[in-house]
Formats: sequence, structure tokens, C-alpha cells
Amino acid sequence: MIPKYTVEYTAQFKKHAHTSRFSTDDPITCSEFVEELLEHGFGIQAVKHDGLELPKPDFDKIIKTAASMLAAKRVCASLGIKPEEERFRFGFTA
Repeated sequence: MIPKYTVEYTAQFKKHAHTSRFSTDDPITCSEFVEELLEHGFGIQAVKHDGLELPKPDFDKIIKTAASMLAAKRVCASLGIKPEEERFRFGFTA
């Protein structure tokens, strides 16, 4: 059975790159994984849904959601505030 979401990403090492895949059936888990990739600077090659690459607007939406989640965490940590206050003051996705 084909997983609902597959993320293809690349880890860059000194002399070579290693491409891997992460699969899940949950869109939230997919966004959280993309957030981790962004946080650690991994290259995101593709996001697939039911085995097909997402159209650019859908791909961009997942990246934007993950980036907002990452920004929210960083703002909370830097300012020492709770997610509720961050959401009220800054409006990132948490």
C-alpha cells in the first residue's frame, strides 16, 4: 500500500549527499517532519501524496506551514512566552 505522504530529503555531508525518504499517512506528522528538516537545514527534494509529487501551490503550503511552526517555537523560546501568547501577539501557526 502506498503511504499518503512521502518526503524525499537530502542530508549533505562533507564529500557526499545522502538522499532518504520519510513516509506517513498523517498530514500533521508530515508537516512536523518538514519543520524538523527546515530546522536542521536538510534539502527537501519533494513531497508526494499518494505516490505523486504535490503541485507547487500545495508543496509551498506545506513548507509555509512548517516554517510558521518553526518560527512560533523560536519566538516562544526567545521571548519566554507560551504558545497561546505567541499566537495572540504574532499569529504564527503553533
